[in-house]
Formats: sequence, structure tokens, C-alpha cells
Amino acid sequence: MTKGEGLGDAYTETLSRIQAQPRSWSKLGMEVLMWVSHAQRSLHVNELRHALGVEASTDLDIRNIPAMQTLLACTMGLVTVEKSSSTVRLVHYTLQEYLSNNINLFPNPHSIIAEVCLTYLNFPQVRSFSPTLSSLPPTAPFVNYASCYWGTHVRLETTESVKTLALKLLYGYDKHISSKVLLLYSVRAEERPFGVYGAPRGFTGLHGAAYFGCLELAVTLLESNKGDMHATDCRGNTALAWASKRGHEGMVRALLEWDDVNSHTTSTKYSSTPLLWAAEFGHEGVVRILLERNNINPNRQDRQGRTPLSWASMSGREGVVRMLLERNDVNPDKPNNLGQTPLHFASSSGYEGVVRMLLERDDVNPDKPDKWCQTPFHFACENGHEGVIRMLLEQNDFNPDKPNKWGLTPFSVACKGGQEGVVRMLLERNDVNPDKLDKWCQTPLHWACQNGHDAVVRMLLGRNDVNPDKPEKWGETPLHFASHNGHEGIVRMLLERNDVNPEKPDKWCQTPLHWACQNGQEGVVRMLLERNDVNPDKPDKWCLTPLHWACESGHEGVVSSEPKRPVRPSSGLDGTDGGRPVMPGTDG
Repeated sequence: MTKGEGLGDAYTETLSRIQAQPRSWSKLGMEVLMWVSHAQRSLHVNELRHALGVEASTDLDIRNIPAMQTLLACTMGLVTVEKSSSTVRLVHYTLQEYLSNNINLFPNPHSIIAEVCLTYLNFPQVRSFSPTLSSLPPTAPFVNYASCYWGTHVRLETTESVKTLALKLLYGYDKHISSKVLLLYSVRAEERPFGVYGAPRGFTGLHGAAYFGCLELAVTLLESNKGDMHATDCRGNTALAWASKRGHEGMVRALLEWDDVNSHTTSTKYSSTPLLWAAEFGHEGVVRILLERNNINPNRQDRQGRTPLSWASMSGREGVVRMLLERNDVNPDKPNNLGQTPLHFASSSGYEGVVRMLLERDDVNPDKPDKWCQTPFHFACENGHEGVIRMLLEQNDFNPDKPNKWGLTPFSVACKGGQEGVVRMLLERNDVNPDKLDKWCQTPLHWACQNGHDAVVRMLLGRNDVNPDKPEKWGETPLHFASHNGHEGIVRMLLERNDVNPEKPDKWCQTPLHWACQNGQEGVVRMLLERNDVNPDKPDKWCLTPLHWACESGHEGVVSSEPKRPVRPSSGLDGTDGGRPVMPGTDG
């Protein structure tokens, strides 16, 4: 390289040197490069070592496992170990391109890797692991990769010996530790199919073949009566459900043609059909195959009332959405159990393409409220999706200032979440009230002050139609809220105004200084005490001064001198009769 040769020439020269080593080192060096360049994810050091130590023998022999120093030496600098993650990688991304372009370097790499994975999983030592284990034994680090990816390599490339090893694993698959590893890998943490000590009951070999899309294995299992297409696993999923979820079109078509399998079989937990799974993950080919069935119901809902269109909209699957909207038997405005339509989901996630398709329909209500009277516009404003907001604002008969169940308008929601761009956009409109009260008589300014959104507060304070000193239900002004939570920049902005009273009492005769002292907000206390119009000794309803509150709450930084400890009232401070309620939206 220093002589001006290209990277390709440098890699070719280094590979020649690797192959010129003694036979055992040359073989090992090329195997390392094959594994690192063709593995489906980065391999940890011990995973690679165990993979290279596999031999077609009766069991795992630790004497065959090479040392990592040996692996690095025989690859002559083309492979390195990432120290932060202990994973093995190629020295440079251009080496991956080089190896991919020189396909003759590694004949049949995926079938070789598949054979190693399956040989490892069929070792008696591995088969003896109980499927109820909560974690994998450290003596078998390669179980994780082998369990999660053997089928991927088989689908890419297979041989008769690989097929034999795969069938050996799949017979009694629900009792093998690898099926549990695969299931735990394949689902979200909150959807774990069994407890930590549970077993993957019902996840048969046919489920595994369908998961990986290994059609030849699935047909063999079915023809030998070793697979039941109607059987459900511990989550209630059939083989068809797994094939649909994973997007294996050939497997889906074959299963549908075999013994007229029910394409509407649902999972037991969420009542998800194969069509729902395919729609959620955007597998357009699978969706098309399922929609060709005469008995398919494209509006069928899961347990939470979500349709395939809802799932596709929620996940931004434009192709699937377009396909479903082309059908006359699909309701594009069907709500779930909470009253949320596909437009709610797409607006919440900011998928502009999906929103545009839905808004082009005459049978979609852009202003439809859900169970809490929240419209798609509320969701878009809450999450700051400005492109979606523009599209919704262009709709006729659309109210951009509609309050939800708690009286919060989309503008209030945007101020609460600090969505500056949305706030700026809505302030330019004449049909949005920037000072509208909600259920607690709080204005958008209250919410922005409470949550510390300085830029939003600055925009609101620049308006003549926003009252910066308006009290809410319990008499607390925006300054109370900012002082309570220690948002010094906002406190400073409010104190610079002549129309904000820094001594204004709330329902309990407490001023912003009381709140700042009670919560130990030293910076705010300092700002308030610098003013001549703030009385630091003003008593509240219980005759407690700000200093009393600082002492009561143990905020030493606020206390400048040790006061006489106040007598605690019999009621009020302990939350019993006469006590102060928690400020809305805070932890009190």
C-alpha cells in the first residue's frame, strides 16, 4: 500500500501469504476469514473459537478449540478484535467488499457454516441442556449464534448432509435448548413467550422450519407426518403465522396449499392472524398471497381491535397500506378498542406517505376523536411531526383547536412537549387560541413553564394575547410552576416582565418563593430574594414562611441561617384533611 498499490492488490498479496503458510495454519486462516465475512452478525471471540473447534465427532472436544492469538496470527492482520465489544471483525470494510467479489475463495460458505452450527447443536453435551434454563452455560458460547442463524444459512445454501443434521435437530425441537434461544431472540422483551424458567412448549420442528423459511425441510416434515400445520406453539402461533411474520413467501404459499390450512388461525395472546403479522412487518408478497384467499377477512381485528391496515399504518408500511386500500372490503377508518383509527397511528408515528394515502380517501375522517377525544392532530402535535400537521391543516371541516377529554388542545399538547416548530406553526393561525384553558384551568404557558421549555415560553411571552400571570385552578401562575421545578431561565424571563407578580399567592397563600424553598431550587430562590418586591418572610395558610419550608424539607443550601424549628400543623402537611393536593402533572 505504501508503494502505491491498490487495496485489492494488498489484499491479494496478503491472502497469498496466508495460503502459503503450513497447511493447518493456511486452512485455519481461510476458515476465519470465511466465518467473519459470512456470519449473519458479528461473532464474539469465544463464539468464533468454538465454531472453528467443531469436528464431526461424537461430542464437543475443548482440545480442538484454537486460541484467539493463533487465529489472529494465521490471518496476518486481516482480522482484528474490537476491544469494546470483544467481537471479531475484518480490518477494514473494503476487505468485506473484496472477499464478496472473489466468490471462488470460499466454495459453499453457507452450507459449511450451517453444517457446523447443526453439528454443534446436535452434540450430546448441547442436547443435554434443559430447555428450562434461564441462561446458557458458559461452556457452550456458540449455542446462541447456532440457534438463531442455522436456518438462515440453510435457506441460503444446503446439502444432503446439512438436511440430515437439520431434521435430526427438528425432531423433538420443542425439547431442545436452541428453540428457546431462538424464541427469546425473535420477540420483544415485553412479549417473551414464557417465563425465564419456562420451556418453549409447542414450538415444533415445523414451526422452526417455517420461522427460517426452509421449505424443503418443512415439506419433509409434513410428508413424514412429523409436522402438524394446525399445531400452535406456546404463543398460539401456527407455522403459517411464523412464515407470514418472517416474510417467507414460498413457505406461506406451500402451507396454504397443503391440506387447506386455516389462514385465519389466531395467536392466543393477541389474536393476531397471519395477515396481521405480514401487514405489521411490511411483507407485501405475503400480504398479496393471503389476500388472494377467498376466506380471508382483511378487516379482522386482533384482541385490541387493530386491523391489518392499522398495523401497516402504525409501522409505516406504505406498500401494504396501498394494497389494502385498493380493496372494497377494507374499512380505512375502522377504530380499535380505544377508538384509534389507522390515521391516528400513522399521524402519531409521522409516516407522511401513509397519512397522505389515508387523507385522499373520502371515507376517512381526519378529525375523528378516540376514546379520550384525541384526534390524529393531537398525536401529530404531541410528537412534533410537522409534515403530517401541514397535511391535516389543509383538510376541510377540520378543527385545529379541538380539546381532548382533559381540555388540552393540540397546541397545549405541543407546548407541553416542547415541540417548538409545531408551536411556531400554530401561532401563525387565527383559529388557534394560545391562551386556552384546560380542565385544570391551565394554559399552554403553564405547561411550557412546568416542563422547562424555554424556547416555547419565549414565543408565548412574545404574544399580546397570552396572559403571563394567569392563575390556574389552585391559583398557581406560570411563575409558580417554573419556580417549583427550578427552571431558572423561564423564571428569569417571567421576572423581567412588569405584568407578572412575583408575590402572587395561590389557594394556600403560597408564593413562588414558598415553592422554590420547599423544593430546594437554590438558583430560583436566589433570583427571587434579589428582588425588592418579594417578602422572604411571608406566611402561608399554615403560617409557614419560605424559610420554614426549606427547613421542613431539609434543603440546607436554601437556608442561610439555622431557624427555630416550626411546630408542624396537625393536618395539611401530611396529606390528610386540609392538605395541599399534588400539582397536576408533577410528582408533588
